[in-house]
Amino acid sequence: MFLMKLFFAVLIVICAVFYVMYLWDFALVLLIVVCAIPVLMFITGFITKLLVKAEMSVKDSTASKREDFPVFLRINNRSIFPIGKAIAHIEYYNVFNNEINMFELHMPVQPLNEQSVTFQLSSRFCGIINIKCAFIYIYDPLRIFRFKIARSLTAEVAVMPEGHEIGGEVSYLDRINEESNVFSEFKPGDDPSEVFDLRGYHPGDKLNRIHWKLSSKKDEFIVKDYSLPVDIPCTLFVNLKCYEKNDRRFTLPVFDTLVETLVSLSQFMLENERLHSIVFYNGKAGGFVERNITDSDDLASAVQELILSVTDNLFCEPPELYFTEHSGLSLSSFTFITSVPETNILEYIDDNVDADILNALVVVASPEEAAKVSAGYPNLTTIPVIIGRISSSVKDIEL
Repeated sequence: MFLMKLFFAVLIVICAVFYVMYLWDFALVLLIVVCAIPVLMFITGFITKLLVKAEMSVKDSTASKREDFPVFLRINNRSIFPIGKAIAHIEYYNVFNNEINMFELHMPVQPLNEQSVTFQLSSRFCGIINIKCAFIYIYDPLRIFRFKIARSLTAEVAVMPEGHEIGGEVSYLDRINEESNVFSEFKPGDDPSEVFDLRGYHPGDKLNRIHWKLSSKKDEFIVKDYSLPVDIPCTLFVNLKCYEKNDRRFTLPVFDTLVETLVSLSQFMLENERLHSIVFYNGKAGGFVERNITDSDDLASAVQELILSVTDNLFCEPPELYFTEHSGLSLSSFTFITSVPETNILEYIDDNVDADILNALVVVASPEEAAKVSAGYPNLTTIPVIIGRISSSVKDIEL
């Protein structure tokens, strides 16, 4: 663009000198034409600027980790003048770190036509990818002048976490949800409110489980197996505070490990027919929310809500606020997932949360930090989870 301006400036000077030295009509016409071309290009470019519309969009609001997802940029030229060149300045970043990536897209746009460009992005970590077209420069056909249009076009994609295989055991304890009527389809239990199966008598079976009326008809002892409740009060609590002051160097991998630990535990509980709830701080709603998880669709919906709820400032209320508002909790199991190396909240959970099983999974950056995680709580089991090593870190957990 600078070279074209310089070229026309030099050309105008030459034509002016030519007109002064040679008083011909042709020299005057040539000077007028050379001077009129930049003016004409400016006018056509300005008119085109007023008649150009741009938009940016994504096909889906969610994407998988490490998989490309398409982003669409469309420029609609409603003028009769062609756009010699359009340059779109694209920026994108994950809200959980400060690293902004930038690149440019170059394209021509014909008159009365729409130009569509698709580019691919991907992410190694889960989180929110904010995509922004900061501005678009359009040039006149001779590329003498440029005009800025379409400032701050934005799109947003939630990159979903992955689940990991974990080892552990789901304990079937005495606490039940008295208002529930959800029972296991595969395992018997001790809830007499519903019969799981009828079978023949085995030595050691309790007499009060014999179905006397049916036994008299069959001429053999028939025993009732009671049902096993699966909708018992179990909670997974994830503390989304994952940075210290203004240091976000490890925020993205820490958040990724926090959420994928939550997903892995929830999937493990669903595989073992243990319905449960997850609790997290919703930054956009401004409070803690609890979501009941009964199947994989509930889990996917809750995780998507969790990721989209995080604001750019990453603000998260301290977990103590939730426990203060829910002081009467009585649970079969409670699992706290955190990365903040503070013992106060762990001591509070150990002393005040009424649950048969208490776990705290603490996300750490290295094996050296894992060795420093305190295990000195009488009721609370602490498990260090090394960033990116969920399967090897979470084993033999009891839920």
